[in-house]
Amino acid sequence: MKITKKETAYQGFYRLQVFTVEDQGKEFTREVFQTGQAAAALVYDTQKQKFIFVKQFRPAVEQDLVETVAGMLDSKDEKPETAIKREIEEEIGYAVDHLQPIHAFYPSPGAFSEKIYLFYAEVSHKVGEGGGKEDENEAIHTLELTADELVKHTFIDGKTILAIEWAKTHVLPNLTGK
Repeated sequence: MKITKKETAYQGFYRLQVFTVEDQGKEFTREVFQTGQAAAALVYDTQKQKFIFVKQFRPAVEQDLVETVAGMLDSKDEKPETAIKREIEEEIGYAVDHLQPIHAFYPSPGAFSEKIYLFYAEVSHKVGEGGGKEDENEAIHTLELTADELVKHTFIDGKTILAIEWAKTHVLPNLTGK
């Protein structure tokens, strides 16, 4: 299979493209939602001994979601580590003490080109207010959970579920009370 043509059907906050694909002499089209690359992190405050999540309205699912801190890489040259440190400061107001890569993955490659770089971050001191960037129309609230509360909470966001499942093996066994 090979892509023989790419056309932009819509360009707004995101871009929708129509790809023409050739397979064994047959051509067909597929729509591809181009969102760019993102970085996300499961954040743990070592002083409070709590995990910090963001809660914000997501128009695509028409509800507030509790998620890991996340955001888009600002350019093709930006490193995922730089992007997630910026997002942690913007969204929850913390500087990062320790950052560990968990995994890079494509959450829905049948229709989306997005690649997410997932991290575990430890923080201990606030350097700002957080809450997101007003010029990006972000209204972000935080939710802090202990390790016990974390395993009992129901999450529906894929990257957050993946991060928590990783933490159950790599972080939670090392925390007091687990």
